[in-house]
Amino acid sequence: MINVAIVEDQAMLRSAIAALLELEPDIRVVAQLGRGDTAVETLADTGCDVLLLDVEMPGVSGLDVAEALKQHSHPPLVMMLTTFQRPGYVRRALEAGARAYITKDSPVGEIAAAIRRVAAGELLFSGQQVRLAMESGDSPLSKREGDVLRAAQFHDTLADIAEYLHLSVSTVSNYITAAIAKTASRNRGQAIRIARDRGWL
Repeated sequence: MINVAIVEDQAMLRSAIAALLELEPDIRVVAQLGRGDTAVETLADTGCDVLLLDVEMPGVSGLDVAEALKQHSHPPLVMMLTTFQRPGYVRRALEAGARAYITKDSPVGEIAAAIRRVAAGELLFSGQQVRLAMESGDSPLSKREGDVLRAAQFHDTLADIAEYLHLSVSTVSNYITAAIAKTASRNRGQAIRIARDRGWL
């Protein structure tokens, strides 16, 4: 039996995938979570073999969860399940040790088959995914610039970002200005989009 956990912020999709996977004779869903920021601690107690992990979630991204799980002595095999075929995301997934990168519109039968293949030791990234991922380039952003852009996805004002990161408003403003310049963007929103597309956040 393959024990599977699902971390996906869309409750309806998460429940549907879980229900359909439970119909498979050799797959058991042992955990369902809706946020990334609680996933690492919670998953340690589930004994899951394979983890279906969404990329974009509230709190902490699936890519950050995958990276954090690498520090565990016996981490689950991670499969990224996402809407986004962004080369930067694929690159970060590879660097975080993910075993597969599949899209949410895949039929559940294909997801189940991929779970079995990953559990058997296979790596499921296409040649094109790997090629485009390697062409996406390293992030020019400092850690703090990345932190500020990441927070700016969920907080509208400089004051809100500053409070969330425990920084001054002027410091946040400086980091955002630097990030805009480094991403060759016109504004904060465009800087976030570019950084996300290239897997820098």
